[in-house]
Amino acid sequence: MAAALACQPVFAASTTSTTPPAARPAAQAQLLSEGCRTLADEVAAVPGHGPLFLQSYRAAPGQPPLAPALRHAAFVYDNALAGIALLACGRTGDARRIADALVDASGHDRYYHDGRLRNAYRAGPLGPGPAALPGWWDAKSRRWFEDGYQTGTATGNVAWAALMLLAAYHASHDRRYLDAAAKMMGWVDSTVYDATAPAGYNGGYFGEEPTPLRQTWKSTEHNVDAYAAFHWLARLTGQARWRTAADRARGFVAAMWQGPSGRFVIGTQNDGHTLNTAPSALDATLWPLIAIGNAPPEWERALAWAKRHHRIDGGYGFKADPDGLWTEGTGQAALVLQLTGHPGQAAPLWPILLAQRSPAGLLFATPEQRISTGLSIGPTSKTNDFYYFHLPHLGATAWAVLAAARWNPFVPQNARPAVATSP
Repeated sequence: MAAALACQPVFAASTTSTTPPAARPAAQAQLLSEGCRTLADEVAAVPGHGPLFLQSYRAAPGQPPLAPALRHAAFVYDNALAGIALLACGRTGDARRIADALVDASGHDRYYHDGRLRNAYRAGPLGPGPAALPGWWDAKSRRWFEDGYQTGTATGNVAWAALMLLAAYHASHDRRYLDAAAKMMGWVDSTVYDATAPAGYNGGYFGEEPTPLRQTWKSTEHNVDAYAAFHWLARLTGQARWRTAADRARGFVAAMWQGPSGRFVIGTQNDGHTLNTAPSALDATLWPLIAIGNAPPEWERALAWAKRHHRIDGGYGFKADPDGLWTEGTGQAALVLQLTGHPGQAAPLWPILLAQRSPAGLLFATPEQRISTGLSIGPTSKTNDFYYFHLPHLGATAWAVLAAARWNPFVPQNARPAVATSP
């Protein structure tokens, strides 16, 4: 890794990426092997060798067709995770097809020219010109529709794309990935920073051009993601601007820590100032423990919060007092427990994750027909309408692979890939 700064704090605890194969529980090893094969098959199913986006959700055999908004949707977050997981699998060439798509989409938008990404693109190979967005034709109204969330830009999704590109740069030394990640995070730093106390990066934008709605709330999870990307850029480039940005994001996350209860709140309300203390989200609870280096030891008490408030059916749910198991979050918990020195607590999660495999190999987002997050999709929502469904899910599969590989996606990984496969 180039230009690491001696003055920078060390990365989050336990950056060692892999556990020796013989030391992995059988279910963990199986999950890793089968998950890597599934992700490689998803890439191989897209014709050609050029840039691509992978479809986020599938309909399993016997299920009805996907809702129109999901039929061709490749969410940036899911694809970033899949790309990092492919690197953990030793599939560098496959990962670079996703990385190349992120670079192309950032540089060739149908309207914007500032490095931002949309929240989703049309799945499949990228064609010439601007990256296509998902959408659907409604025959009854004879209109083309696009989803407001998918056409918008969430801060956390841009940061995850940057993390994927930084990981691809780490693996390939292709300067295009570093430059694109810097442009993306430059957009974050210059566009969505809000100095209102607690200062930090707000949610981004919802809806299509030319006048998307600004998301004025601030998210703990988004600022964790931004911190990791900014910090990585600071180490690679030595530029003070990235250290400053990382400090801003870290400061916001620290302000979300609630010592008396031993938890992180989810973020702020729409005023960017008042803490949003009612909900609890598993990712906001756990990710700071592996993304932020030199964190106060008391932050590890968040593990106990997650165990008390998010456990269900042997795994973990998205929200406190969950109404069902969240596969993606159970994978996140398995990874965090390992990296914080609790592999024994992660061990019972491997069979649970394996049990979520669909016939095609992708893991179901949840074994329930539907689980709620307690959150809304966007500012136009009338209710808390953000759900996960019993559908094979790229993001859930990628998190399971990362957990089984013991691969921290927030920091550079210097160990060999967890699975020896052809690139």
